[in-house]
Amino acid sequence: MSRSSLSSASGLGRRHFLRSASALIALPALEALGGTQSLASEATKASARAGTTSAVAHGAKNFVAIGSYLGWHQPAFFPKDVGRDYTMPETLKPLTPFREAFTVFSGLDHRAANGHKAWPNFLSGNTPGAYSLDQQIADQLGGKSRFASLELATGMGEGAKSMSFTQQGVGLPTIIRPSVLYRQLFASQASRERTEYLLKSGQSALDSVREDAKRLQASLPQRDKDKLDEFFDSFRTVEKKMGRQLAVLDEPVPEPDYKLPSYDPITPNLQMEAGTIMYDLMTLALETGSTRVMSLFLDGLGQVFAIHGEVLKAGYHALSHHGNDPEMIRDLISIERAHMECFAGFLRQLSEKKNPEGKSLLDDTVILVGTGMGDASRHSNANLPILVAGGGFKHGQHLAIDAKAKDAPLLGDLYITLKQRLGLESDTFSNASRNLNHLFS
Repeated sequence: MSRSSLSSASGLGRRHFLRSASALIALPALEALGGTQSLASEATKASARAGTTSAVAHGAKNFVAIGSYLGWHQPAFFPKDVGRDYTMPETLKPLTPFREAFTVFSGLDHRAANGHKAWPNFLSGNTPGAYSLDQQIADQLGGKSRFASLELATGMGEGAKSMSFTQQGVGLPTIIRPSVLYRQLFASQASRERTEYLLKSGQSALDSVREDAKRLQASLPQRDKDKLDEFFDSFRTVEKKMGRQLAVLDEPVPEPDYKLPSYDPITPNLQMEAGTIMYDLMTLALETGSTRVMSLFLDGLGQVFAIHGEVLKAGYHALSHHGNDPEMIRDLISIERAHMECFAGFLRQLSEKKNPEGKSLLDDTVILVGTGMGDASRHSNANLPILVAGGGFKHGQHLAIDAKAKDAPLLGDLYITLKQRLGLESDTFSNASRNLNHLFS
Protein backbone atom coordinates (compact mmCIF):
# COMPACT_ATOMS: atom_id res chain seq x y z
CA MET A 1 0.00 0.00 0.00
CA SER A 2 1.36 3.41 -0.92
CA ARG A 3 1.78 5.88 1.92
CA SER A 4 -0.18 8.61 0.13
CA SER A 5 -3.17 8.63 -2.18
CA LEU A 6 -5.47 10.87 -4.18
CA SER A 7 -8.96 11.18 -2.74
CA SER A 8 -12.17 13.18 -2.96
CA ALA A 9 -13.76 14.42 0.27
CA SER A 10 -17.47 13.80 0.55
CA GLY A 11 -19.63 16.88 0.81
CA LEU A 12 -17.07 19.08 -0.91
CA GLY A 13 -18.21 18.57 -4.51
CA ARG A 14 -15.41 17.66 -6.89
CA ARG A 15 -12.66 18.97 -4.63
CA HIS A 16 -9.69 16.57 -4.45
CA PHE A 17 -6.98 16.08 -1.88
CA LEU A 18 -3.51 14.66 -1.46
CA ARG A 19 -3.57 12.38 1.55
CA SER A 20 -0.70 10.82 3.50
CA ALA A 21 -0.35 9.30 6.92
CA SER A 22 0.40 12.70 8.40
CA ALA A 23 -1.18 15.26 6.06
CA LEU A 24 -4.30 16.05 4.08
CA ILE A 25 -3.76 18.86 1.57
CA ALA A 26 -6.40 20.28 -0.77
CA LEU A 27 -5.44 20.43 -4.44
CA PRO A 28 -6.37 23.42 -6.59
CA ALA A 29 -9.49 22.88 -8.71
CA LEU A 30 -8.33 20.87 -11.74
CA GLU A 31 -10.30 20.54 -14.98
CA ALA A 32 -9.22 16.91 -15.45
CA LEU A 33 -10.73 16.06 -12.06
CA GLY A 34 -14.03 17.84 -12.68
CA GLY A 35 -13.12 21.12 -11.05
CA THR A 36 -13.84 24.58 -12.40
CA GLN A 37 -11.20 27.02 -13.46
CA SER A 38 -10.40 29.45 -10.66
CA LEU A 39 -9.54 33.10 -11.12
CA ALA A 40 -5.87 33.84 -10.67
CA SER A 41 -5.15 36.22 -7.82
CA GLU A 42 -3.26 39.38 -8.62
CA ALA A 43 0.36 39.38 -7.48
CA THR A 44 2.98 42.07 -7.89
CA LYS A 45 6.03 40.95 -9.86
CA ALA A 46 9.15 41.26 -7.73
CA SER A 47 11.73 41.42 -10.52
CA ALA A 48 12.36 44.68 -12.35
CA ARG A 49 11.96 44.97 -16.11
CA ALA A 50 15.19 44.64 -18.07
CA GLY A 51 17.19 47.81 -18.41
CA THR A 52 15.77 49.66 -15.39
CA THR A 53 17.68 50.52 -12.25
CA SER A 54 16.74 51.92 -8.89
CA ALA A 55 16.90 55.70 -8.58
CA VAL A 56 17.11 55.47 -4.79
CA ALA A 57 20.29 54.40 -3.06
CA HIS A 58 20.17 51.36 -0.82
CA GLY A 59 19.90 53.16 2.51
CA ALA A 60 17.95 50.93 4.91
CA LYS A 61 17.60 47.26 5.79
CA ASN A 62 14.39 46.98 7.89
CA PHE A 63 10.73 47.66 7.15
CA VAL A 64 7.83 48.27 9.56
CA ALA A 65 4.21 48.94 8.53
CA ILE A 66 1.63 50.27 11.00
CA GLY A 67 -2.02 50.46 9.97
CA SER A 68 -5.11 51.76 11.78
CA TYR A 69 -8.32 49.88 10.97
CA LEU A 70 -10.54 52.87 11.71
CA GLY A 71 -8.33 55.28 9.80
CA TRP A 72 -6.98 58.66 10.85
CA HIS A 73 -9.22 61.74 10.90
CA GLN A 74 -7.93 63.57 7.83
CA PRO A 75 -8.30 67.23 8.99
CA ALA A 76 -6.29 66.44 12.15
CA PHE A 77 -3.66 64.35 10.31
CA PHE A 78 -2.91 66.41 7.20
CA PRO A 79 -1.05 69.71 7.72
CA LYS A 80 -2.84 72.71 6.25
CA ASP A 81 0.43 73.97 4.77
CA VAL A 82 2.58 72.29 2.13
CA GLY A 83 6.33 71.91 2.28
CA ARG A 84 8.68 72.22 5.23
CA ASP A 85 7.18 75.15 7.14
CA TYR A 86 3.91 73.50 8.06
CA THR A 87 2.13 73.78 11.40
CA MET A 88 2.02 70.42 13.15
CA PRO A 89 -1.53 69.04 12.92
CA GLU A 90 -3.35 67.98 16.07
CA THR A 91 -3.02 64.20 15.69
CA LEU A 92 0.70 64.38 14.94
CA LYS A 93 1.68 66.76 17.77
CA PRO A 94 3.18 63.94 19.88
CA LEU A 95 5.69 63.48 17.03
CA THR A 96 6.94 67.08 17.18
CA PRO A 97 10.37 66.13 18.62
CA PHE A 98 10.90 63.94 15.53
CA ARG A 99 9.69 66.44 12.94
CA GLU A 100 12.86 66.02 10.87
CA ALA A 101 12.53 62.24 10.94
CA PHE A 102 9.24 61.81 9.08
CA THR A 103 7.27 63.02 6.05
CA VAL A 104 3.48 63.40 5.75
CA PHE A 105 1.77 62.54 2.45
CA SER A 106 -1.69 63.62 1.33
CA GLY A 107 -3.56 62.94 -1.92
CA LEU A 108 -2.34 59.36 -2.31
CA ASP A 109 -4.41 56.17 -2.53
CA HIS A 110 -4.73 53.01 -4.61
CA ARG A 111 -7.99 53.91 -6.40
CA ALA A 112 -9.46 50.95 -4.52
CA ALA A 113 -13.11 50.24 -3.72
CA ASN A 114 -14.72 51.89 -0.70
CA GLY A 115 -15.90 50.23 2.51
CA HIS A 116 -14.45 48.33 5.46
CA LYS A 117 -14.12 45.12 3.44
CA ALA A 118 -11.69 46.89 1.14
CA TRP A 119 -9.51 48.07 4.06
CA PRO A 120 -6.68 45.63 3.20
CA ASN A 121 -5.92 47.83 0.17
CA PHE A 122 -3.53 49.66 2.54
CA LEU A 123 -0.64 47.27 1.90
CA SER A 124 -2.17 45.28 -0.99
CA GLY A 125 -2.96 48.03 -3.48
CA ASN A 126 -5.90 48.28 -5.84
CA THR A 127 -6.96 44.68 -5.14
CA PRO A 128 -7.56 44.23 -1.38
CA GLY A 129 -6.05 40.99 -0.17
CA ALA A 130 -3.43 40.76 -2.92
CA TYR A 131 0.31 40.25 -2.29
CA SER A 132 1.05 42.87 0.36
CA LEU A 133 3.99 45.25 0.45
CA ASP A 134 5.46 43.84 3.65
CA GLN A 135 5.36 40.26 2.34
CA GLN A 136 6.94 41.28 -0.97
CA ILE A 137 9.79 42.75 1.06
CA ALA A 138 9.92 39.79 3.46
CA ASP A 139 10.12 37.27 0.62
CA GLN A 140 13.27 38.99 -0.63
CA LEU A 141 14.91 40.13 2.62
CA GLY A 142 13.46 37.83 5.27
CA GLY A 143 15.86 34.97 4.66
CA LYS A 144 18.60 36.97 6.36
CA SER A 145 16.94 36.84 9.79
CA ARG A 146 15.41 34.32 12.22
CA PHE A 147 11.88 35.37 11.28
CA ALA A 148 11.07 36.35 7.70
CA SER A 149 8.38 38.66 9.09
CA LEU A 150 6.29 39.21 12.20
CA GLU A 151 2.60 40.17 12.05
CA LEU A 152 1.33 41.87 15.21
CA ALA A 153 -1.86 43.56 16.39
CA THR A 154 -3.27 45.54 19.30
CA GLY A 155 -6.91 45.97 20.23
CA MET A 156 -9.75 43.72 19.18
CA GLY A 157 -12.44 44.06 16.54
CA GLU A 158 -15.20 42.07 14.92
CA GLY A 159 -13.93 38.87 13.32
CA ALA A 160 -10.47 38.00 12.08
CA LYS A 161 -8.75 40.63 9.98
CA SER A 162 -5.41 40.52 8.19
CA MET A 163 -3.16 43.33 7.03
CA SER A 164 -0.50 41.11 5.47
CA PHE A 165 -1.08 38.71 2.56
CA THR A 166 1.12 36.13 0.87
CA GLN A 167 1.72 35.96 -2.87
CA GLN A 168 -1.13 33.44 -3.01
CA GLY A 169 -3.48 35.92 -1.28
CA VAL A 170 -3.52 34.13 2.08
CA GLY A 171 -4.11 36.49 5.00
CA LEU A 172 -1.53 36.04 7.76
CA PRO A 173 -2.74 35.81 11.37
CA THR A 174 -1.48 38.31 13.92
CA ILE A 175 0.04 37.99 17.37
CA ILE A 176 -2.00 40.05 19.85
CA ARG A 177 -0.43 38.90 23.13
CA PRO A 178 2.89 40.58 23.97
CA SER A 179 3.88 37.53 26.03
CA VAL A 180 3.51 35.30 22.95
CA LEU A 181 5.73 37.61 20.91
CA TYR A 182 8.29 37.69 23.72
CA ARG A 183 8.41 33.88 23.92
CA GLN A 184 8.71 33.65 20.14
CA LEU A 185 11.62 36.09 20.06
CA PHE A 186 13.42 34.73 23.11
CA ALA A 187 12.43 31.05 23.27
CA SER A 188 13.72 28.70 25.96
CA GLN A 189 15.80 25.64 25.04
CA ALA A 190 12.81 23.35 25.65
CA SER A 191 10.67 25.42 23.31
CA ARG A 192 13.37 25.32 20.65
CA GLU A 193 13.63 21.51 20.88
CA ARG A 194 9.86 21.19 20.51
CA THR A 195 9.90 23.55 17.52
CA GLU A 196 12.65 21.47 15.88
CA TYR A 197 10.58 18.30 16.32
CA LEU A 198 7.46 19.90 14.83
CA LEU A 199 9.34 21.39 11.89
CA LYS A 200 11.02 18.11 11.00
CA SER A 201 7.70 16.27 11.30
CA GLY A 202 6.08 18.86 9.07
CA GLN A 203 8.79 18.52 6.47
CA SER A 204 8.27 14.75 6.33
CA ALA A 205 4.52 15.19 5.82
CA LEU A 206 5.06 17.68 3.02
CA ASP A 207 7.57 15.38 1.31
CA SER A 208 5.06 12.51 1.16
CA VAL A 209 2.29 14.68 -0.27
CA ARG A 210 4.58 16.39 -2.76
CA GLU A 211 5.70 13.05 -4.21
CA ASP A 212 2.07 12.08 -4.74
CA ALA A 213 1.37 15.40 -6.47
CA LYS A 214 4.28 14.88 -8.86
CA ARG A 215 2.97 11.46 -9.84
CA LEU A 216 -0.43 12.98 -10.52
CA GLN A 217 1.00 15.79 -12.65
CA ALA A 218 2.28 13.41 -15.33
CA SER A 219 -1.27 12.46 -16.34
CA LEU A 220 -2.81 15.94 -16.49
CA PRO A 221 -3.46 18.32 -19.41
CA GLN A 222 -1.28 21.41 -19.69
CA ARG A 223 -3.70 23.86 -18.00
CA ASP A 224 -3.93 21.60 -14.96
CA LYS A 225 -0.17 21.19 -14.94
CA ASP A 226 0.16 24.98 -14.80
CA LYS A 227 -2.15 25.07 -11.77
CA LEU A 228 -0.15 22.37 -10.04
CA ASP A 229 3.03 24.34 -10.76
CA GLU A 230 1.51 27.20 -8.73
CA PHE A 231 0.62 24.64 -6.07
CA PHE A 232 4.23 23.44 -5.97
CA ASP A 233 5.43 27.04 -5.70
CA SER A 234 3.35 27.37 -2.53
CA PHE A 235 4.89 24.16 -1.21
CA ARG A 236 8.38 25.38 -1.94
CA THR A 237 7.64 28.58 -0.04
CA VAL A 238 6.54 26.58 3.00
CA GLU A 239 9.57 24.28 2.76
CA LYS A 240 11.93 27.23 2.45
CA LYS A 241 10.47 28.82 5.58
CA MET A 242 10.74 25.53 7.45
CA GLY A 243 14.33 25.12 6.37
CA ARG A 244 15.16 28.65 7.45
CA GLN A 245 13.55 28.10 10.85
CA LEU A 246 15.48 24.86 11.33
CA ALA A 247 18.73 26.56 10.33
CA VAL A 248 18.38 29.28 12.97
CA LEU A 249 17.40 26.96 15.83
CA ASP A 250 21.08 26.40 16.66
CA GLU A 251 21.84 30.12 16.70
CA PRO A 252 22.12 31.68 20.16
CA VAL A 253 18.93 33.35 21.35
CA PRO A 254 19.32 36.97 22.54
CA GLU A 255 18.80 37.51 26.24
CA PRO A 256 17.19 40.94 26.56
CA ASP A 257 17.24 43.06 29.67
CA TYR A 258 13.49 43.58 29.44
CA LYS A 259 10.79 42.50 31.87
CA LEU A 260 7.26 41.89 30.65
CA PRO A 261 4.31 43.01 32.78
CA SER A 262 2.63 40.29 34.83
CA TYR A 263 -0.40 40.33 32.51
CA ASP A 264 -1.21 40.71 28.81
CA PRO A 265 -3.15 43.96 28.17
CA ILE A 266 -5.33 42.47 25.43
CA THR A 267 -8.76 43.76 26.47
CA PRO A 268 -9.89 46.35 23.92
CA ASN A 269 -9.78 49.32 26.31
CA LEU A 270 -6.11 48.57 27.11
CA GLN A 271 -5.01 48.99 23.51
CA MET A 272 -2.56 51.80 24.27
CA GLU A 273 -0.92 49.78 27.04
CA ALA A 274 -0.56 46.86 24.63
CA GLY A 275 0.82 49.19 21.99
CA THR A 276 3.55 50.49 24.29
CA ILE A 277 4.72 46.94 25.06
CA MET A 278 4.52 45.87 21.43
CA TYR A 279 6.68 48.81 20.36
CA ASP A 280 9.22 47.87 23.04
CA LEU A 281 9.36 44.31 21.72
CA MET A 282 9.48 45.49 18.11
CA THR A 283 12.52 47.58 18.99
CA LEU A 284 14.17 44.53 20.56
CA ALA A 285 13.33 42.42 17.51
CA LEU A 286 15.06 44.92 15.21
CA GLU A 287 17.96 45.53 17.57
CA THR A 288 18.72 41.81 17.90
CA GLY A 289 18.30 41.20 14.16
CA SER A 290 15.52 38.69 14.86
CA THR A 291 13.52 40.02 11.91
CA ARG A 292 13.76 42.70 9.26
CA VAL A 293 10.07 43.02 8.45
CA MET A 294 7.13 43.67 10.79
CA SER A 295 3.55 44.85 10.58
CA LEU A 296 1.40 46.20 13.41
CA PHE A 297 -2.38 46.27 12.97
CA LEU A 298 -4.22 48.78 15.19
CA ASP A 299 -7.64 47.17 15.45
CA GLY A 300 -10.75 48.82 16.85
CA LEU A 301 -14.44 48.35 17.45
CA GLY A 302 -16.63 49.34 20.38
CA GLN A 303 -14.11 49.89 23.17
CA VAL A 304 -14.58 53.03 25.27
CA PHE A 305 -11.26 54.59 26.21
CA ALA A 306 -10.25 56.72 29.14
CA ILE A 307 -7.58 59.08 27.79
CA HIS A 308 -5.51 60.83 30.45
CA GLY A 309 -8.18 60.03 33.00
CA GLU A 310 -11.13 61.27 30.95
CA VAL A 311 -13.71 58.70 29.81
CA LEU A 312 -14.66 59.42 26.21
CA LYS A 313 -18.17 59.99 24.92
CA ALA A 314 -18.53 56.80 22.89
CA GLY A 315 -16.72 53.70 21.66
CA TYR A 316 -13.87 53.86 19.15
CA HIS A 317 -15.90 52.63 16.17
CA ALA A 318 -18.82 54.92 16.95
CA LEU A 319 -16.48 57.91 17.19
CA SER A 320 -15.04 57.09 13.76
CA HIS A 321 -18.60 57.52 12.42
CA HIS A 322 -18.80 60.97 13.96
CA GLY A 323 -21.13 62.54 11.40
CA ASN A 324 -19.18 65.80 11.89
CA ASP A 325 -20.29 66.03 15.54
CA PRO A 326 -17.60 68.28 17.14
CA GLU A 327 -17.53 66.44 20.46
CA MET A 328 -17.19 63.06 18.80
CA ILE A 329 -14.44 64.35 16.53
CA ARG A 330 -12.64 65.75 19.59
CA ASP A 331 -12.75 62.33 21.30
CA LEU A 332 -11.70 60.52 18.13
CA ILE A 333 -8.65 62.77 17.82
CA SER A 334 -7.84 62.03 21.47
CA ILE A 335 -7.61 58.32 20.64
CA GLU A 336 -5.52 58.94 17.54
CA ARG A 337 -3.16 61.23 19.47
CA ALA A 338 -2.76 58.46 22.05
CA HIS A 339 -1.78 56.07 19.26
CA MET A 340 0.79 58.63 18.11
CA GLU A 341 2.14 58.99 21.64
CA CYS A 342 2.86 55.26 21.61
CA PHE A 343 4.45 55.58 18.17
CA ALA A 344 6.60 58.51 19.36
CA GLY A 345 8.07 56.21 22.00
CA PHE A 346 8.99 53.76 19.22
CA LEU A 347 10.71 56.52 17.23
CA ARG A 348 12.59 57.64 20.33
CA GLN A 349 13.94 54.15 21.00
CA LEU A 350 14.97 53.60 17.38
CA SER A 351 16.71 56.99 17.23
CA GLU A 352 18.72 56.16 20.38
CA LYS A 353 19.85 52.69 19.29
CA LYS A 354 23.06 52.73 17.24
CA ASN A 355 24.76 50.09 15.14
CA PRO A 356 28.57 49.56 15.26
CA GLU A 357 28.99 52.15 12.50
CA GLY A 358 27.14 54.74 14.57
CA LYS A 359 24.03 54.71 12.37
CA SER A 360 20.74 54.87 14.24
CA LEU A 361 18.25 52.02 14.05
CA LEU A 362 15.74 54.64 12.85
CA ASP A 363 17.88 55.49 9.81
CA ASP A 364 18.19 51.75 9.14
CA THR A 365 14.41 51.21 9.23
CA VAL A 366 11.73 52.39 6.79
CA ILE A 367 8.51 52.91 8.77
CA LEU A 368 5.16 53.28 7.00
CA VAL A 369 2.19 54.55 9.03
CA GLY A 370 -1.22 54.70 7.40
CA THR A 371 -4.54 53.01 6.82
CA GLY A 372 -6.78 51.53 4.17
CA MET A 373 -9.63 53.85 5.20
CA GLY A 374 -9.45 57.47 4.08
CA ASP A 375 -12.60 58.65 5.86
CA ALA A 376 -14.23 56.11 8.18
CA SER A 377 -17.27 58.31 8.69
CA ARG A 378 -18.12 57.95 4.99
CA HIS A 379 -16.40 54.58 4.40
CA SER A 380 -14.27 56.30 1.76
CA ASN A 381 -10.93 54.77 0.85
CA ALA A 382 -9.65 57.79 -1.06
CA ASN A 383 -6.86 60.16 0.04
CA LEU A 384 -5.32 57.82 2.60
CA PRO A 385 -3.44 59.46 5.51
CA ILE A 386 0.16 58.33 5.10
CA LEU A 387 3.36 59.01 7.02
CA VAL A 388 6.85 57.65 6.35
CA ALA A 389 9.55 57.82 9.02
CA GLY A 390 13.21 56.84 9.14
CA GLY A 391 14.99 54.98 6.37
CA GLY A 392 17.53 57.74 5.77
CA PHE A 393 15.14 59.82 3.66
CA LYS A 394 15.19 63.62 3.59
CA HIS A 395 12.25 64.28 5.88
CA GLY A 396 10.59 67.22 7.62
CA GLN A 397 7.94 68.09 5.05
CA HIS A 398 4.34 67.66 3.94
CA LEU A 399 4.12 66.40 0.36
CA ALA A 400 0.65 67.15 -1.01
CA ILE A 401 -0.30 65.32 -4.19
CA ASP A 402 -3.03 66.70 -6.46
CA ALA A 403 -5.06 63.52 -7.02
CA LYS A 404 -7.13 65.28 -9.71
CA ALA A 405 -4.11 66.09 -11.85
CA LYS A 406 -3.55 64.19 -15.06
CA ASP A 407 -1.27 61.21 -14.41
CA ALA A 408 -1.33 61.89 -10.67
CA PRO A 409 0.89 59.42 -8.80
CA LEU A 410 -0.61 56.61 -6.74
CA LEU A 411 0.24 55.34 -3.28
CA GLY A 412 1.82 52.35 -5.00
CA ASP A 413 4.35 54.72 -6.57
CA LEU A 414 5.50 55.65 -3.07
CA TYR A 415 5.73 51.95 -2.22
CA ILE A 416 8.04 51.41 -5.19
CA THR A 417 10.32 54.11 -3.78
CA LEU A 418 10.25 52.45 -0.35
CA LYS A 419 11.16 49.07 -1.84
CA GLN A 420 14.02 50.62 -3.78
CA ARG A 421 15.30 52.29 -0.61
CA LEU A 422 15.54 48.80 0.87
CA GLY A 423 17.69 47.71 -2.05
CA LEU A 424 15.00 45.83 -3.98
CA GLU A 425 14.85 46.14 -7.75
CA SER A 426 11.23 47.00 -8.41
CA ASP A 427 9.30 49.29 -10.71
CA THR A 428 5.73 48.06 -10.19
CA PHE A 429 3.28 47.71 -7.34
CA SER A 430 -0.34 46.76 -7.96
CA ASN A 431 -1.69 49.39 -10.40
CA ALA A 432 1.36 51.68 -10.02
CA SER A 433 4.36 51.59 -12.32
CA ARG A 434 6.42 54.67 -11.49
CA ASN A 435 7.92 55.94 -8.23
CA LEU A 436 8.18 59.14 -6.18
CA ASN A 437 11.97 59.38 -6.31
CA HIS A 438 11.79 62.85 -7.85
CA LEU A 439 9.82 64.10 -4.81
CA PHE A 440 11.07 61.90 -2.00
CA SER A 441 14.60 60.54 -1.64
